[in-house]
Amino acid sequence: MKKKWPDLRSDEDAERFVEEADLTEYDFSQMKPVSFEFEKKSAALNMRIPQALLDALKGKAKAKGVPFTRYVRMLIEQDISRP
Repeated sequence: MKKKWPDLRSDEDAERFVEEADLTEYDFSQMKPVSFEFEKKSAALNMRIPQALLDALKGKAKAKGVPFTRYVRMLIEQDISRP
């Protein structure tokens, strides 16, 4: 049986873990991809939508563990990147 991931509370904890641990012993099945945002946000978007749509959007974002504005940006980026 694979080990569960430890609770890493700092960058130092994470660095030490990666240096010392045998990662083949750990369960990766619950891992989720993470994207990092490096580009400066230089423009704003203001839009009016029905309250029910906003509530649904916030619910989806919360389920994914991201702020709803970031979730909206992710949806736009995904759509734009499709051929």
